[in-house]
Amino acid sequence: MLRSPEDGDDPLRAARILIVDDEPGMRHFLVKTLQPLCRQVDSAEDAGAAETLLSTRQYDVMVLDNIMPGQKGLDWLRAQRGKGGFADTILITAYADLQTAIDAMRAGASDFLIKPFRSNQILNALQKCLELARLKREKALLLRELDAAAQGNRRKTLIGESPAIDEMRALLERVAPLSTPVLITGPSGSGKEVAARHLHHLSGRGAAPLVTIQCGAIPADMIEYELFGHAAGAFPGATAGREGLLAQASGGTVFLDDVSDLSASAQTALLRVLEDGVIRPIGTGRDVQLDLRFVIASSKSLHAAVQEGRFREDLLFRINVIELPMPPLKDRGTDVIELADLFQTEISLALNLPRIEMTPATRSAMLRHDWPGNIRELHNFVERALIFGRFDLDTLGTTVTADDIAPLEDTEKREILRALEALDGNRSEAARRLGVSRKTIDRKCAAWGL
Repeated sequence: MLRSPEDGDDPLRAARILIVDDEPGMRHFLVKTLQPLCRQVDSAEDAGAAETLLSTRQYDVMVLDNIMPGQKGLDWLRAQRGKGGFADTILITAYADLQTAIDAMRAGASDFLIKPFRSNQILNALQKCLELARLKREKALLLRELDAAAQGNRRKTLIGESPAIDEMRALLERVAPLSTPVLITGPSGSGKEVAARHLHHLSGRGAAPLVTIQCGAIPADMIEYELFGHAAGAFPGATAGREGLLAQASGGTVFLDDVSDLSASAQTALLRVLEDGVIRPIGTGRDVQLDLRFVIASSKSLHAAVQEGRFREDLLFRINVIELPMPPLKDRGTDVIELADLFQTEISLALNLPRIEMTPATRSAMLRHDWPGNIRELHNFVERALIFGRFDLDTLGTTVTADDIAPLEDTEKREILRALEALDGNRSEAARRLGVSRKTIDRKCAAWGL
């Protein structure tokens, strides 16, 4: 973890640093400089002592001397990377040349300092290293968020004023400050992930990562590699070590959706993480301590899964400390109208389509409908309405199929012609405003005989 809410904007305050140098004077200088400014500073006189520390602790940055008795720092760093070591590294040496600098970067070092150096130089290097690590982690999480967003809405707050959702909101606020695991139950599509995000952002971990893991979407033979990370060579095709999803969430929250889909071996490993906060990346032979808060969701009965032998009973006891039932949409009254209005705004902006008025008849039909597909069904209903330009109450409960998409050509033609008319036929400007290329406009117009 690089930051926590109380650490403000200074990543050094939350950083764990490991110094590896055979010179006692350099170790003393670095410890004295960094200890008042960092969360934790440990030191080791050689690679062996460093490996002992790395076997039980996780560090954000290693300050590593290159010339040491027995094994060069660069050679040891390469070996660590091969075994799945992920601490960012600043290499320090009194004997520097261009090739050493190149070798340091190739070995995975983030920066390079020449001895002797001053305290402000190492502090600047650490700040830069920590910021780079933060950006890398945020990029990885953002890519996951973008991928997840492509599959559905990802809001941070619960929408609605019904008694059912008010009660859920109050329960989330009550348990948010705790580190206890929370189990969110409820039917598929009812908004369990949104509840988990609401919980995370209410907690003291809101500034740290929230990593969402769809257990059912990861192949069973890869789930442990994804969760815990792995070393290079841990399985065929693993040419490099990789940090697991749990390590990416260190200091924050892990949301495990469809937890009943975890394999038996993954359940066993997860139980250990829940009990002592320790993971072992596959193929590394070393334990890593993490600081995590777990929010778990299931749309299936875990008690039934235990009875059927598909889920560990001791794992159920461990995650079922606090159970929060997410209400189905049919029990949320007029929330359906508020959510539909929100979806109209989101979808119309995303697809560049005009909003549609919800008539009293439409509202009445929506309030009468049971919504067996819950919020996911409502989102689909609103999206379909915007695509076809009307709320078709006869289609409640259906999905858009491939055969339904043919009329999209009419919608596309209408929007392009409307833009061309407003711009006096300026195809380049129409293309810019519609977010397509000029060639696309030309090709469409040619196909329509314009």
